[in-house]
Amino acid sequence: MPAARNICFMASPAADAQEALAALTARYGQFDPQDADVIVALGGDGFMLQTLHGSMGVDAPVYGMNRGTVGFLMNEYAENGLIERLEAAEEAVTHPLKMTAWTADGSSVEALAINEVSLLREGAQAAKLRISVDGRVRMDELVCDGCLVATPAGSTAYNYSAHGPILPIGSDVLAVTAMAAFRPRRWRGALLPSRAVVRFDVLQHEKRPVRADTDSRSVSGVVRVNIYSETAIAHRLLFDPGHGLEERLLREQFT
Repeated sequence: MPAARNICFMASPAADAQEALAALTARYGQFDPQDADVIVALGGDGFMLQTLHGSMGVDAPVYGMNRGTVGFLMNEYAENGLIERLEAAEEAVTHPLKMTAWTADGSSVEALAINEVSLLREGAQAAKLRISVDGRVRMDELVCDGCLVATPAGSTAYNYSAHGPILPIGSDVLAVTAMAAFRPRRWRGALLPSRAVVRFDVLQHEKRPVRADTDSRSVSGVVRVNIYSETAIAHRLLFDPGHGLEERLLREQFT
């Protein structure tokens, strides 16, 4: 990226992140997000998602340094040479998912998800879901613990734990992955073009309640959920050369 002299540091409440925030701001200064060339997020992947959501109206890319646990979306933490690292960083662009969820009383909730939108059973019985793509029913009934739609950036998160595919960061594809599918038992999920609109209808919703989860929002008792890629919003992430999302996605598939 171009010259990165004005840095806005943001940190999670964790002690390691707060210590890093104090050290880095003392060394490099601190700017408001609107005046910054780049935002440096200090924490783990959860804090990175929080930072991306919170900086959507700011025209500055986000560079993460790991002060958390997993740190898949983060770079290695180091105090020295930060300006040089930022100026040499590679940019990856990802678009969030837009979810609209309706409940039985007719009310609706909208939310964005950078990783995935998940539908999960809330009761003791398995969920029953009907899946439509672009207005056409593709599966009349999926009996499962849940089902999710994941972006390429989120494909190594919950999606991967549910045995879904890892998607290259530059691909125009979404993954639809079931959790503990009971019927059809051998359904392996689906890959859809990123322009697709996915609709879930919750069957027997009173007997088999389902909630919908995004990065920061949970909606109980949903009866219908629409999901699509919101291409009007672009999140810009920065990574050290050779350690970007594309490389990490490839590495995950061969380890």
